[in-house]
Amino acid sequence: MLRSSFLRRALSLGLLLTAGCLLAASKDKEPAPHFNATTTTGEKFTNDSIKGKVVLLEFWTTWCGFCADEAAFVDKIGHELAGKGLILLAIDVGESKKTVKKYLEQHPRNCKLVMMEDTNLAAMYQANVYPIYVVIDRDGFIVGTQRGAGGEEALRRLIARAGLESESDADSN
Repeated sequence: MLRSSFLRRALSLGLLLTAGCLLAASKDKEPAPHFNATTTTGEKFTNDSIKGKVVLLEFWTTWCGFCADEAAFVDKIGHELAGKGLILLAIDVGESKKTVKKYLEQHPRNCKLVMMEDTNLAAMYQANVYPIYVVIDRDGFIVGTQRGAGGEEALRRLIARAGLESESDADSN
């Protein structure tokens, strides 16, 4: 009798702690830092301008082989989910416009490109390994970060944390 009473209390306490942790986790989401970014075409983005959208930040360089390997599916996902509210900003880190322009002539990208000198994002996210992906949800909170290449499915899972799933993701659930 005493033993079952103890077990019930322990179970109740465990459930309360679990519920408390879940509530704390949802309240403690980290807001995205205040930023400004201007694309190579002159389009401007800030925290205010992205409200209501999901944002995928991709930090990359021209010399990063993994960045080159993943660029095609990153652009594909960006295009595929744009109609559902995704903004893809590909931020080149630490290279001259001349270097990036020359690279893009051989390896074109189909996304919004931002040079590091036109944003404060690279410093905020400590972009020092590549690629880095950061997903910001519609409310302006960071819902996931991936440092390093992980493949298309890993990137889709990261974006899904913000509530954006591609048709193929929805079919497999």
